[in-house]
Amino acid sequence: MLQSIPRQKQSMGALETVQRMSAENPELSSIKHAGKRNVRVLFIQTQAENAGAQEIARLVATGLEQRGYVTRQLFFFRRTASFDKDETAEFCLLKRPSNPLALISLIGRLRKKVREFKPDVVLCFQHYGNLIGAPVAKAAGVRNVIANQNTSKLLTSKLIRILDLGLGVSGIFSRIVTVSSSAEADFTNYPQSYRSRLTRIDHGVAVKRSFMDRNAARLHFGLPNDAVILGCAARLHHMKQLDAAVRLLPQDPTWHLALAGQGPEAESLMKLAREFGCSNRLHLVGELDTTGVADFLAALDIFVFPSQAETFGLAAVEAAQAGVPVVANHLPVLDEVLSKDGEACAVFVDASDPVAFGKAVAALISSPAEMAMLSARGRRLSTRYPVESMVSAYEDLIQDLVSD
Repeated sequence: MLQSIPRQKQSMGALETVQRMSAENPELSSIKHAGKRNVRVLFIQTQAENAGAQEIARLVATGLEQRGYVTRQLFFFRRTASFDKDETAEFCLLKRPSNPLALISLIGRLRKKVREFKPDVVLCFQHYGNLIGAPVAKAAGVRNVIANQNTSKLLTSKLIRILDLGLGVSGIFSRIVTVSSSAEADFTNYPQSYRSRLTRIDHGVAVKRSFMDRNAARLHFGLPNDAVILGCAARLHHMKQLDAAVRLLPQDPTWHLALAGQGPEAESLMKLAREFGCSNRLHLVGELDTTGVADFLAALDIFVFPSQAETFGLAAVEAAQAGVPVVANHLPVLDEVLSKDGEACAVFVDASDPVAFGKAVAALISSPAEMAMLSARGRRLSTRYPVESMVSAYEDLIQDLVSD
């Protein structure tokens, strides 16, 4: 049986962001397309958890609701409790399908729910969300399907990329959204029949504001007040290269590392810290909601982001916007998104080199002026990634499709 769930306060972070913007800009709260209030938009994703794609879908859905659209979040399966009390969300399965029969059941339930909701437009997120969600939506009679390319090519197999290409070329994807110029460049050599469907919509990033000061935030998460706290918010997955962050700990006994998130690498990261004799300085605080992430960022001295692959780097931008100095792996996409007016809003380093990574962190810690400069620059990113602009871009795309 499909699981329907009542709305939770944790998703209010996105709602409050849009409501605040509407209050500050009354013209934004007026519905420009009053005759189109009943456009129904279904968001399809793989797993229900509090991660980047889910945050973006939540922000877009909330923004569209503010403009009179009817939205629903539909997940293939439940991974964590993040959406358990969100009345706009449903799960097809309570856990990830582990055999062919479970996958068949998932597809059947997905099709049934799509048909019940009767969406005018379906937005698919993540590679499996695209590959499974789009064909099922088409089979359920949905005319307009938007794929969102927010998974790095390094995280997908050749087979997945071939299937994605086929869906794009065949027209199963009505439009294909990329989220940065670096991500867009991945499709340079694709056929014109695929590239003609591409549109770029940069993420909007809600500023994470905490009501806690640093000491209160550290107390809340059980972090020491008298230590240097490095931190990262990310899924505990090998492609996030969080072992590189753990390898920083032996380089200075005053450094602690706090990791917010959940995932399969939790035990291996703790094991690595034990091998270094640093397990007492590694703090796994678990998955956090929007408010929790804001409080977590308030506790940090430096945000370290050693991820191997990104299409945008949402967590690093959120940290920079909150005024936390960022030391990030030197990926082209992070160089792109962590800059404003030609100025870098982070320190970039080869995070796979433990010595270089450690030296970059140490140099920043030893320079209060550099810390203050990065903090000020990072806060300016809030004007580069307004949530309202992202919502407007998705609305324009939706209106183009439904008016055809």
